[in-house]
Amino acid sequence: MTKGDMYTKEIFKRILEEGCLDKNPRPHYADGTPAHTLSVNHGLCTYDLEKGESPLITLRPIAVKSSISELLWIYQQGSNDLNMLRDKYNVTWWDEWDVGDRTIGTCYGHTVKRYNSVKNLIDGIKKDPDGRRHIISLWQEDELNDNPGLKPCAFLTMWNVRHGKDKDYLDMCLIQRSSDFATAGCINQVQYLVFQIMLARHLHLTPGRFTWFYNNIQIYDRHIPQVKEMLARTPIDCNPKIILNPNKDNFFDFEPNDVVIEDYPRALIKEKNPQLKFEIGI
Repeated sequence: MTKGDMYTKEIFKRILEEGCLDKNPRPHYADGTPAHTLSVNHGLCTYDLEKGESPLITLRPIAVKSSISELLWIYQQGSNDLNMLRDKYNVTWWDEWDVGDRTIGTCYGHTVKRYNSVKNLIDGIKKDPDGRRHIISLWQEDELNDNPGLKPCAFLTMWNVRHGKDKDYLDMCLIQRSSDFATAGCINQVQYLVFQIMLARHLHLTPGRFTWFYNNIQIYDRHIPQVKEMLARTPIDCNPKIILNPNKDNFFDFEPNDVVIEDYPRALIKEKNPQLKFEIGI
């Protein structure tokens, strides 16, 4: 199994055995029913990219291209525009969070653009590679307090250059305040791992260690049967590798099709561990 499969099964078991059932949930299902969750607090998943460790799972198919598109919409385009997300990237699952003007409000890509976050990060690492202040934060109180839009879940990344014996590495950790794990836990990790690999290419560094810290991780009450099904499934033996277009090294030039995943048997995963439906709490 992949390391992502291993972590996924461990987290599912922990939630089912130790999970706290919330009493007054904010989210609701499309039919208006409160969307209760089982959750646990605090944990991490960590991967050594040089050893080929990956958060990709084989317990169900994952929409990798769409997740990369979403990442580029936020961090490359600096956009909160749902029409761009639909027309440029063919992604529509964020439409549930339309604040009424075909945006998701003043968050995510809007924040990245306002603070020039990615360019400042790149410039900072170039000028001071040994610095310990290389951070992108999407949690900006002034924008969020009066904003009806979606509050960032994966909201903070911290970046470090590590000097090895014969190469320099770019390490990154992601802090996530809340994770709807059954639907998006793998997707969020893959997105930010690709982000790290792209920025390492841009900075002429080797992708190093990626660590995902979660504060609260949950499954919705209507996802429990799907979680039990995934726990019963047998992972597919593979060793996924994320490969970037060798002809590009500028983060702002990458497109979703510039990312290829090798040794990830999508057809076999779809056959052996077919897709499951998850009702979303909004």
